[in-house]
Amino acid sequence: MTSFPGGLRKAMAGGGLLQFQEAIREELEEAMKADLEKILSTAPESEIEHTKKDLAGFQKLFHRFLQEKGPSVDWGKIQRPPEDSIQPYEKIKAKGLPDNITSVLNKLVVVKLNGGLGTSMGCKGPKSLIGVRNENTFLDLTVKQIEHLNTTYNTDVPLVLMNSFNTDEDTKKILQKYSHCRVKIHTFNQSRYPRISKESLLPVAKDLSYSVENAESWYPPGHGDIYSSFYNSGLLDRLIGEGKEYIFVSNIDNLGATVDLYILNHLMNPPNGKRCEFVMEVTDKTRADVKGGTLTQYEGKLRLVEIAQVPKAHVDEFKSVSKFKIFNTNNLWVSLSAIKRLQEANAIDMEIIVNPKTLDGGLNVIQLETAVGAAIKSFENSLGINVPRSRFLPVKTTSDLLLVMSNLYSLQAGSLTMSDKREFPTVPLTKLGSSFTKVQDYLKRFESIPDMLELDHLTVSGDVTFGKNVSLKGTVIIIANHGDRIDIPPGAVLENKIVSGNLRILDH
Repeated sequence: MTSFPGGLRKAMAGGGLLQFQEAIREELEEAMKADLEKILSTAPESEIEHTKKDLAGFQKLFHRFLQEKGPSVDWGKIQRPPEDSIQPYEKIKAKGLPDNITSVLNKLVVVKLNGGLGTSMGCKGPKSLIGVRNENTFLDLTVKQIEHLNTTYNTDVPLVLMNSFNTDEDTKKILQKYSHCRVKIHTFNQSRYPRISKESLLPVAKDLSYSVENAESWYPPGHGDIYSSFYNSGLLDRLIGEGKEYIFVSNIDNLGATVDLYILNHLMNPPNGKRCEFVMEVTDKTRADVKGGTLTQYEGKLRLVEIAQVPKAHVDEFKSVSKFKIFNTNNLWVSLSAIKRLQEANAIDMEIIVNPKTLDGGLNVIQLETAVGAAIKSFENSLGINVPRSRFLPVKTTSDLLLVMSNLYSLQAGSLTMSDKREFPTVPLTKLGSSFTKVQDYLKRFESIPDMLELDHLTVSGDVTFGKNVSLKGTVIIIANHGDRIDIPPGAVLENKIVSGNLRILDH
């Protein structure tokens, strides 16, 4: 006969379903608390304090996860945002720049989200250390951009990196090379949360060790963790003490996310005298962006809605380019004093993202995450700014890498700008097949990056290599069937061509 713990027995005797569910929740929370205490007891002396904070943060998230039921938005309440709540960038730019650019910049801190690894592109270590242009890594380009600002305007804009336990050590080793640059660099770490078993909803980890077998038991809980981690690190207070007022936050792999002086001026000198606490840069959706989070009006506040929160019946409507015309670039400008106020009041509300994973051994787990932009509804006087597409240039795949390495862009002071020689403002649609997925393989397949100034669309599949000085124009499709190989000869010009079959160029 099955035996139930006391709380459940009472609830079942009482007969109420709600009571039963509540009792199950309480039992789960008790079991979680006991497990987390066991894990904490394995912490070395030096790690007890920050581990306590991490596990307390996780416990709060777990409590909310157990309370919430079904999709976190009521579709009937979603409305288009009011006209004035998303301003066109042109209007912001028309205000021009202030006379005192230096003093405005001195109020700014640049924060880059640097928690991700390069594994999806076949690289070991932090993604920010992958070379993207002329031997420069994402991190090199970021430091160059900020150094250029500091030198040009005689300012002191610091760079803050939010690392994860996956990227911290490797990043810190590299930072020494910037010691002579005119940029102060600070780091702090995201939390380290335990993955939980999908079946038992209890932690997979039994202790805090960093052993290989334990590595899969922990995860960094998404970039929504920035508010509490930044606050807990002491860096938030320190920067406020130095007179800093806003952070500009973006993904380190978004090469379009540079400091924009017009947006900064709008924040510091608002037209109506009332400062925004939170600005989200959005841009027009294309068919490629249908899954991106969008800004809506919800219960009188601007709210970011992600595809994971949408009830299944409304997913197609959410993806519609005509109804939801914009998406979040994850370039955000946030008031430091507002983060401090809300963090101390425990008032930053972000929806939980439940991310299912399967570990190497086949165990199904879930990790609970939050997204930084979801906090927009907790801040006062929030605003969306519809920016040009050029401010969203993420490098997620080698197809993206090909674009940023090509002559479509020129590089100045760490910033990439679209070449004047490109006749249309959009970038070509580029799809490289699985032979190009890893950066190492991709680099071997191009003797030099092709001329792509007049390219509209490129699809490459199979075992394909490119010789030097190849030029691609219009729509080019190259497909090597299984067992075949295609070598595009040096100096070839392919314009509106489909190449298939077998084309070997042999040295003799």
